[in-house]
Amino acid sequence: MVATPLLYDPYDYAIDANPHPIWKRLRDEAPVYYNPEHDFFALSRFDDVLAAHLDAATFSSAHTTVLEMMRPDPDPFMQSMMIFMDPPSHTRYRKLVSRAFTPRHMSALEPRIRALAARFLDEFTDAGSFDYVADFGARLPVMVISALLGAPEEDEEQLREWTDATLHIDPGEIMGAHATDLFANLHSYWQAHIDERRRQPRDDIMSELMTAELDEEDGSTRLLTDDEIHGFMGLISGAGNETVARFLGWSAVGLDQFPAERAKLAANPALIPNAVEEILRWEAPSAIQGRWVTRDVEFHGTVIPAGSKSALLTGAADRDERMWDDPDSIRVERDLSRHVAFGYGIHFCLGAALARLEGRIALEETFKRFPTWSVDIDRCEMVHTSTVRGYAKVPISF
Repeated sequence: MVATPLLYDPYDYAIDANPHPIWKRLRDEAPVYYNPEHDFFALSRFDDVLAAHLDAATFSSAHTTVLEMMRPDPDPFMQSMMIFMDPPSHTRYRKLVSRAFTPRHMSALEPRIRALAARFLDEFTDAGSFDYVADFGARLPVMVISALLGAPEEDEEQLREWTDATLHIDPGEIMGAHATDLFANLHSYWQAHIDERRRQPRDDIMSELMTAELDEEDGSTRLLTDDEIHGFMGLISGAGNETVARFLGWSAVGLDQFPAERAKLAANPALIPNAVEEILRWEAPSAIQGRWVTRDVEFHGTVIPAGSKSALLTGAADRDERMWDDPDSIRVERDLSRHVAFGYGIHFCLGAALARLEGRIALEETFKRFPTWSVDIDRCEMVHTSTVRGYAKVPISF
């Protein structure tokens, strides 16, 4: 019997629908995989992905972290975004923007998150069915991020549509051809808010960013430019909206696949925080992290040359049998010392605390109303991007 050739293509819809069999083959047969068509290397084992995340000097973010956007000469505008920086610039910007995710801001948001989750779910308690992502999971994070940034509630739907559309990739595309116009719309939207805050500051993150002083390398300080503020706003809103929505989709689907584990959460909500970590491990919303390799580096006898594109497959790493027993199953009581769903090292997801807070509250409020449900898997629809993986629609009945 001839073995099927090993091909991993993150842009292939069929592969993206269920990459885990291929990811397992990568871990077992080609832990340093090379895709000649798209010219990137991929690491898939947990220890290797963790090591690469911790070696930011070798695995650089300065050429962006999106495979199709990487090039030898990085785009100057992209380099203005903190997520696409290396130290020392990254260190200075991260210190500044981390003020958006302080314990004070998180504590202040918790009642808002719970009220929103309850309000959205209460719309469907007598309906018998609804779309857990489109009607709930995708609405909640947009409203939360909007509250964090100070955008008005009535703009929630438009912001969510723009964010989803900028990330979507049609078959045959490498990057969404329509993204330029959508980015322009988002830029104009946030610029209007920036201009308004300059006239009349408020008690929100946007106003704080405008008055915050950035430490320069020479010891001086300065205010952020409008482009830098746009970078932060786009990072906080886009990344936060997408990943939480995808997490909640995986929660609905995954817990329906493992009903005994779901029953444990319904009976004992104290298990929900650990269940959030386990579901993140089981299906990482951001399953691929791109990095530019700055020097020759060797894994398992294979050298990844300097100047190469690399994909750190966090989604594959968190299913590594070398790290966990029965990794393809959700176990809500699993002892999780660590996972890489939020990355690791200096680029560890800045919004992880907020994502965990939203995930916990969303599941708590869900189980108060719906201790069990059935997913219509044939009607589920996936989001297709090269970085974020998950469902755009998850119809459930109860």
